Amino acid sequence: GSAGPITAVANEFLREQTPHNENESEEQLHRLFNPASYALPVGPPVSAAASLSALPPDDDVDRVSRLPDALLCDVVSRLPVKDAARTAALSHRWRGVWRSTPLVLHDADLLPDTSAVSRVLDAHPGPFRCVHLTSTRSQGFRGMLVRWLRLLAAKGVQELVLINCRWPLDYVLPASLLGLTTLTRLYLGMWKFPDTVGLPRATCFRNLRDLGLHNVLAERSDLDFILDRSPVLETLCVQGNVLKLRIRLVSQSLRCVKIIGCFIEEIFVLDAPNLERFIYSDAWHPVGNCTTTVKIGHAPKLHLLGYLVLDPTKHVLDVGNTIIKVSHISINSFNPTLHSSVNLTSFFS
Repeated sequence: GSAGPITAVANEFLREQTPHNENESEEQLHRLFNPASYALPVGPPVSAAASLSALPPDDDVDRVSRLPDALLCDVVSRLPVKDAARTAALSHRWRGVWRSTPLVLHDADLLPDTSAVSRVLDAHPGPFRCVHLTSTRSQGFRGMLVRWLRLLAAKGVQELVLINCRWPLDYVLPASLLGLTTLTRLYLGMWKFPDTVGLPRATCFRNLRDLGLHNVLAERSDLDFILDRSPVLETLCVQGNVLKLRIRLVSQSLRCVKIIGCFIEEIFVLDAPNLERFIYSDAWHPVGNCTTTVKIGHAPKLHLLGYLVLDPTKHVLDVGNTIIKVSHISINSFNPTLHSSVNLTSFFS
C-alpha cells in the first residue's frame, strides 16, 4: 500500500541524503526524528553500565542474605535485568526474592539475544516496575511485541517505553496496548496509535499519570479517547506529529500540557480546571502552509503559558475567559496575532 505520512516524510529525507545501507538509513532517521525528545524519558532508572563493587569481607559470613526480604527486593529492583536474574542462582531464598521483586527490564541490556526478553517476561510473575523496549530491530520484533504486551497486561507494568526502530515508522501498535490498565507512565515513539473506535467502555487507563507521544500518528478521536479514559492523567506531551490535527483538551486532572514541534490546525483548551502549565512550540512544515490556532477556554488555574512560533503571521493565540494571574508568560515571536479578553502587556513590565 501507499506509505503513511511519517514514512513519506522520512522517505523524502532519505532520498535527499542517499544512505548506503539499512544501518545508515536508521542512523539518519534517528537524527531526523530524535534531535531532542521532550516526550520520551532519558533512560531506565537502572543502567548496565554502572559498576558493581563491594569491600572485601573480613570473614566468610553472608550478611547480605540476612537482610529482610523487603530490603533485598529493593536491592534487586535497582539491578539491571541480567544481574537481577543472576541473584536467583544464589539460593532458594534469593529465587523467591527475584520472583517477588518488581523488575526493571530494558531490552538494550539483553541484545542481541531478543529471545531473552521473552524468557524474562515468561519467567517472572510480575509486576514489572519499568519496561523499556527501545532498541530491538530484529525482523520478528513486531510479532513478539504482541505477545509481550499481552504478558505485561496479565502480569502488570507501571512504566512502559515503546520505540519503533524499523520500517514502516507508522506501524500500527498492537491493540493489546490498550489492556495495560496498571500503567502509571506511558511513552511511545514512532508508531501509529491503535484504532479506538468501538472499544468497550470498560477500556480505561485508570492509573495513567504521564503520557508522552513522540512522532506518533493519532487521530483526534484517539486523543479524545485517551483523555476520556485516563481519569488521573496529569502530564501530556505530544511532540512531532506530522498530521494536520485538531486537539481538544477536556480533562479534570491534567496539570501540564506540552505540544512541541507538531503540525496542528487548532488546539482548544475547552475545559481543564486543574491545568497549570501549557507550552506550545510550532514546527517547520514540509509544505510551509500550516497555520495553528491556540484557544484557551476554561483553565482557571493556568499560571504558565509558553508560546513559541517560527512565523507569527500564520498563528493565532486566543485567550478567552481565562485570567492568567501571575507573570510566568512567555510569548516568543515577533508579532503574534493575539485575541484576548485580558491585557497581557501588564505581565511584561
